[in-house]
Amino acid sequence: MNSKATVEIQTNIGWVQLSITDALRCANTEIETPPVTPIVRIQYYITCVDTVNRIEQTKLCKLGLVSSLLTNSKTMDRDATADVNAPHSMGTTIIGVTYNGGVILGADSRTSTGLYVANRASDKITQLTDNVYICRSGSAADSQIVSDYVRYFLHQHTIQLGQPATVKVAANLVRLLSYNNKNMLQTGIIVGGWDKYEGGKIYGIPLGGTILEQPFAIGGSGSSYLYGFFDQAWKDGMTKHEAEQLVVKAVSLAIARDGASGGVVRTVTINSEGVTRNFYPGDTLPLWHDEVEAHNSLLDILNTSVAEPMST
Repeated sequence: MNSKATVEIQTNIGWVQLSITDALRCANTEIETPPVTPIVRIQYYITCVDTVNRIEQTKLCKLGLVSSLLTNSKTMDRDATADVNAPHSMGTTIIGVTYNGGVILGADSRTSTGLYVANRASDKITQLTDNVYICRSGSAADSQIVSDYVRYFLHQHTIQLGQPATVKVAANLVRLLSYNNKNMLQTGIIVGGWDKYEGGKIYGIPLGGTILEQPFAIGGSGSSYLYGFFDQAWKDGMTKHEAEQLVVKAVSLAIARDGASGGVVRTVTINSEGVTRNFYPGDTLPLWHDEVEAHNSLLDILNTSVAEPMST
């Protein structure tokens, strides 16, 4: 392991530097007393004197010492608050899959502002109607305003026709807003649902407003790791259980590879019987490749320790 690379940590006595080895040992709680305590917070970047290899970066990311993998080995000399003030981005993995009887939508839960994780448990699967949901990626603000407008228009549509809107109508409304505002919006959306006319349908609406009806759709920053997997794993006529396991496995694979995806996995199943939501905590997801098991952070350990009473 590279002994020259260090992690900067703020303590009650100021900023100190720990080697990668000591940082990993503290995060793994292999030693009872960390080199410096108490830790107030951990700075969200590594000062690299020399190259930190990819495995070390991955371990630090998974243990919560950094929120994303480094893109190079140069010293990151920038204002630590820059990421906090950056626009919120979903930086995500979203999936929609059809099966024999309906559709299943799935997504991770990490929302980031630059390298800073703004929300580790966000819900990226948004309801439009009783039978239509969307998965949101890209700019959080853009995807939220599009879903709000479409929900409003679909509500009016339902009142005027006296029956629920179809999945195709909902998808085309999303497409219309995305295309007409393509120079201003930075969002990719997957629309999925079930209606009595066409059954379960999935529509992918990527950046720019194109609409594609697909048996499965994937989007977000983690999708680039999943195309080959879906070409091999997806099959026509899957059961509900097979489709849900495929979605959970795919999102967990993307979380393992993509630093902008993480947290928990949420799924929504839509069929003729209604809508079912499922939740898969991060510590129950399968581990892949060189992933490190989840551990409590040093802050959790310090906060749960019982303070001794003062002697009189």
